[in-house]
Amino acid sequence: MNNYKRAPVAISSDAFFFEKDKSNSVLILGIGNYLMGDEGVGVHLIQEMAKIDLPEHIDILDGGTGGFLLLSCFEAYKSVIFVDATMDGKEEGTISLIRPKFAADFPSALSVHDVGLKDMVEAVYLMETKPDIQLFTISIKGITPMTVELNSKVKQAIPETIEQILKLTEKLYTQAS
Repeated sequence: MNNYKRAPVAISSDAFFFEKDKSNSVLILGIGNYLMGDEGVGVHLIQEMAKIDLPEHIDILDGGTGGFLLLSCFEAYKSVIFVDATMDGKEEGTISLIRPKFAADFPSALSVHDVGLKDMVEAVYLMETKPDIQLFTISIKGITPMTVELNSKVKQAIPETIEQILKLTEKLYTQAS
């Protein structure tokens, strides 16, 4: 049996984001609809990260398809790393990293919630305090409604994406310290 030292994955209280100073922490934010198959890969990744004993400077959050509801999170962090599915025509399970600053910087075929996520990122850049935003995408071929199962190639991309996230997080944390 593993003993996890993490807070619950699904946190509904805004108070969580202000309980401690987050200025040297990095937020990993999984985006997606858990009930739409591969489209929910960002949420699946957060669930896997919740099983790992993460450094104190890493916070994880299942952002669902939250859009503007997540804006309050961004004021507390200097760095935010999104993880989301994309239908970009690449082979399933392909991992990409981009640094979006505007909606136009997102892949053209981000999954079903792309309008909300793109609009939210543009709203973040209008805020007085702006975090450094990075986006890991995992390529998918399609959406399967009413299933939590992932395609094997998409599922296999999760551990590699987590490894890349942890490396990037260490780099961001070292630069911030």
